[in-house]
Amino acid sequence: MPSVTLKAHFDGRSILLDEPYQIPSNARLLVTLVEPTQDDERTLWSRLSLSGLAGAYGDDEPDYGPADVRHQ
Repeated sequence: MPSVTLKAHFDGRSILLDEPYQIPSNARLLVTLVEPTQDDERTLWSRLSLSGLAGAYGDDEPDYGPADVRHQ
């Protein structure tokens, strides 16, 4: 069986896969723990970026055309 990397999380009782995957019975597994701060920090930066982009390109923003761009 080829190696497969699956994202999962621990809910305090069990390891839960983040996406469905059919694991065969008695399959051998390797579990690697990833520090939550790395994922949490990446998530926070992603949310901040999305928030900034939503504000810059929101529905209430006017459309700018080539005539609105100044050349120097």
